[in-house]
Amino acid sequence: MTRATELARHAVLGVTTAAAMLVEDPALLVVQASRRAPRSLARRAAVLLRRGAREPRRDARLGLAAWLTGHRDVARTHVAAALAAPGGRAGRRVLAEVAVELDVPDPGARGATAARRAWREGRVDDAVRLAQGTALGRRLASERDLMTPGLRLPTPTVPPTRPAPDGAPRALHVLVNSLPHTASGYALRSHAVLRAQAAAGVDVLAATRIGYPVSVGLVGARDVDVVDDVEYRRLLPWATARTPGARLEQHAHALAQVAARWGPTVLHTTTNYTNALVTQAVAAALGVPWVYEVRGLLEDTWAASFPTPALRDAARASRRHAMLRAREAELASAADHVVVLGATVRDDLVARGVDAARITVVPNSVDTALLGRHVSSVEARRALGLPTSGFWVGTVTSLVDYEGIVTLVDAVARLRDRGVDARAAVVGDGVARPAVERRVQELGLTEHVVLPGRVPPGAATSWYEALDAFAVPRRDTAVTRTVVPLKPMQAMALGRPVVASDLPALAEVVAAPGAGLLAAPDDATAWADALERLAGDDALAARLGAAGREFAAGRTWAAAGARYRALYEELAA
Repeated sequence: MTRATELARHAVLGVTTAAAMLVEDPALLVVQASRRAPRSLARRAAVLLRRGAREPRRDARLGLAAWLTGHRDVARTHVAAALAAPGGRAGRRVLAEVAVELDVPDPGARGATAARRAWREGRVDDAVRLAQGTALGRRLASERDLMTPGLRLPTPTVPPTRPAPDGAPRALHVLVNSLPHTASGYALRSHAVLRAQAAAGVDVLAATRIGYPVSVGLVGARDVDVVDDVEYRRLLPWATARTPGARLEQHAHALAQVAARWGPTVLHTTTNYTNALVTQAVAAALGVPWVYEVRGLLEDTWAASFPTPALRDAARASRRHAMLRAREAELASAADHVVVLGATVRDDLVARGVDAARITVVPNSVDTALLGRHVSSVEARRALGLPTSGFWVGTVTSLVDYEGIVTLVDAVARLRDRGVDARAAVVGDGVARPAVERRVQELGLTEHVVLPGRVPPGAATSWYEALDAFAVPRRDTAVTRTVVPLKPMQAMALGRPVVASDLPALAEVVAAPGAGLLAAPDDATAWADALERLAGDDALAARLGAAGREFAAGRTWAAAGARYRALYEELAA
């Protein structure tokens, strides 16, 4: 296939995807497009909105400007005020959609917006009823069906299957997204797993979800990407089906064609349940086992996305939460084997009825090369052009609310008030970045807190090394109590002591091996106390750093690759 044909297909796919959203709801398309707009464009639009912010539309314009630039708390205040005031129908429709995104109450919501609000709040049946007879209603009904335990996708028809060669296992990985287009923790772990398996002698191939990465606006992407000798196949048709259920069937059919030609001995997928449904169907068609890697608890991640404790509690009590929880447990039980990242998730699945004998823990791990690096924080800061003096604490993470970065900023301010020359580097990007920037400015820390944004994976190591202590200030939510993040392990491999929120998943990898200190989540004073201990005790910092490096040495990707290979060989036998 020529590059011109490839680009033409991607362009048609992008246009048809946008057209489907336009048919479903033009206001939603405007909101989604605005959310994905380049940051520079969003900022220019916000400036124009603020310039024209006069009564009676002042709150609406200020709310939209704040939303475009990521200042969600400010946006909530103005959007709530604007919705309470009279306004034009067209403008209110867009505002109402933004209110759904911001979880702002809107008693006047009607039609598609009311249905989407009900869905967002977990009122699944209400959402389907409110949208009945529309394209949105068909989509929501299909998604409800997929969430309902008991439903299976049809087994796709496959062409004559290429027999797997004797010898090494062949693992086809079914992923949501991947490098080089997405550099999230999910994509980085996937890539590390694939490389580790390849190094252990497993033949690997990865395929991402139907429509990706064109579905996230990358029309110029290729059908195949190769990163560090790992091949990522893209399943990119001329158009995707209109409902979630039909798209998953389309996904299963496309994946089955790839699998039949390649001849895997095992299929390996990751959360969530949609991936599991597709992989289950294709595994049945090929007659091979499948592995479900549960990297997080979907329903708790969704509940953690709400901005207040009351809304999070309501989400956990909703029908959507219950359906997702049951669905994930059902598919974990249906898989031939389950992989988890830590003991907390394993124990949760066992409590739901998943057989403990079919669960293997393969934790977040580190490259062996990191263990041999011995660069001082002063040397690393000098190489990055940072001030070499002071006590530097920081993190490398996605900037989302539950990561608790504002708590870290507040702790740095308290330390400086105590006379400690504390400084911070927060590497990464995300929806919470504007709130972090605003807090830094409010506390007068712009000269002491560095926010370099997202950096390439290869450059991240230098930022880890520039720190005297690595911070994981996660907030106390259901998801942060159970899911073990990847980043602390890399810091430990580099000999950096860790300060983390006192949560079970973090205690498992920080307190248990003696690699750092724990502090109460959302408590800036407790965080300042823990950091002050490290800043004033070089011997303690060295002891914790050495314990962390020793712990990380037992969790290398080389060991993980060998564990995966043994698992695949056991399943084949």
